Amino acid sequence: MSDIAVHTGGCLCGAIRFEATGPALKPHTCSCKMCQRHSGALTTAWVEFAADKVSWTGAVGAPATYRSSDYSSRAFCPTCGSTLGAIDDDPVIALLVGVFDDTGRNDLVPTAHSYRGGRPPWWRISISSQ
Repeated sequence: MSDIAVHTGGCLCGAIRFEATGPALKPHTCSCKMCQRHSGALTTAWVEFAADKVSWTGAVGAPATYRSSDYSSRAFCPTCGSTLGAIDDDPVIALLVGVFDDTGRNDLVPTAHSYRGGRPPWWRISISSQ
């Protein structure tokens, strides 16, 4: 039996599925305007994997992308429109925590928050380390 963690997940309709191998890196939340517009949420929760550790396993293969900045493209399902994350020019794929099958895993727990000032004053973010 292998000790290597395998995370699985996918979009709302199941056309896009993935397997990400190894521990999730840089678990964090973000309240920047780009994340807000991409997700429709005031705050997103993200984790990163090296691109070579992510395999697109669903019937559609890799997600569709939209070039959102000089260094990254946002990833989404072309069938149902679900947002999945971002594919960076660095060989990094950042996935939204909500698309994982098991969102309760310890390495998905955010440890930092980016762009705290981007949230409305009434929105509260609490990050606690474990």
